[in-house]
Amino acid sequence: MPSQDSTDLSEFLEILQQLVREPSVVGTEDSFFRVLRRELEEVNVHVERHLGVLVARGSNPASVILSAHIDRHGLLCTGPNEFQYAAFIASNRGELTGDSVSEQMMASIADRFTGQRVQAHLPYTGTYVGQGKISSGHLCPNRHNLIFEIEGLEFLQPGTPVSFLDRLKVTPTHLSAQLDNVLSVALIVHLFRNGFTGTALFTAQEEAGRSWRYALAWLQRESITTRRLLVLDTSPYPTPEAAGEQDLVLRKKDATASFDADFTVEIQDFCRELKIPYSYKDTWIEAQNLNRTKPLSLGRTELGRLVAATAGQINGTTLQIPTTGYHTASETASLSSIRAAIRLLRCFVS
Repeated sequence: MPSQDSTDLSEFLEILQQLVREPSVVGTEDSFFRVLRRELEEVNVHVERHLGVLVARGSNPASVILSAHIDRHGLLCTGPNEFQYAAFIASNRGELTGDSVSEQMMASIADRFTGQRVQAHLPYTGTYVGQGKISSGHLCPNRHNLIFEIEGLEFLQPGTPVSFLDRLKVTPTHLSAQLDNVLSVALIVHLFRNGFTGTALFTAQEEAGRSWRYALAWLQRESITTRRLLVLDTSPYPTPEAAGEQDLVLRKKDATASFDADFTVEIQDFCRELKIPYSYKDTWIEAQNLNRTKPLSLGRTELGRLVAATAGQINGTTLQIPTTGYHTASETASLSSIRAAIRLLRCFVS
């Protein structure tokens, strides 16, 4: 059951509320990078922008490296009143292998967004250019992508990103928005504000399977190898009851590679010391698959791809917050999970 904790979330929620309102559609993250950079430059960290990654380093950068992707699902105008799911357009297909959670869910979410309010932005500046409403959505068998029509944005030119109209909603027990993965970004900003001195990588295009390449390029540039890379993300569950069985989700592996056992156990021990309920997502998936005719995928994560690409020279583990409503504008997480994540991450504040 969720832990009882009175950690004040007011500062964190202020950060999250602001970041949720900023567009960051897969492949057009520039404007969000600039907003995030301003947030980080208000605290005593060194910030650098590289292709596909924003790097923030405190006074003890080698202590631990955190990573979170900044992109969120959205649409891209590809023709006259034609909009495709941005992560799955043809130019991204080379990075996708068919066994990611997002790809496996594609057919089931085709009509999920009908009636969803959306807003369009200029690709680089993020300048608002209009609002509309998704009137239809279907899976195109020829292009293997979700195709949408939008009322009110018929004037847009190809290449224009369209984000889901998103606002943070908070109840006494939960919060909801398009959380994946602005939630983790807000956690890291909050951590820096409260004395974190390590390194954080904020990566682009994770939902298109590319973020690991940007992270790897920067790590190679700096000649960094590490087994203490901690990747933050959300973790989808089918029901509120399943999500509520734990406050935090750990992993020993994904579909690509095994994670660092020692660092994983260190995070597990923090959970036990702080009396935080936790579970292992890979163990949960394997248990679910015992009774399924079509197995669930372990997923391909940014970390797993980094481990495989470097033969384990770069490794670490993941820390995830359980959610429901995955990849929608109402993805929901419990406040107890948020408090648990903050308490655990404070273990890395020197």
